[in-house]
Amino acid sequence: MQEEINYEKAVGELEEIVRKMENDQLDMDSLTQQLRRAQTLIRFCKDKLTKTDEEIKKILEEE
Repeated sequence: MQEEINYEKAVGELEEIVRKMENDQLDMDSLTQQLRRAQTLIRFCKDKLTKTDEEIKKILEEE
C-alpha cells in the first residue's frame, strides 16, 4: 500500500466496501476495482494481525 494506513482505517474501508456491495451501490467496473482494493486491505490487515501476534508472543516469552 502506498498511502499511510492503519489497521482501523483499513477495517473501516473494508466495511464501507461491504456496505456498498450489500446495497448494490457499485456498477460492474466499480465492483471489480473495489474487490481488488478489498483484497489489498485484507492482506494488509492479516499481515498486521500476524505481526502483532508475533510481537505479543515475544513480549510474553521475555517475562
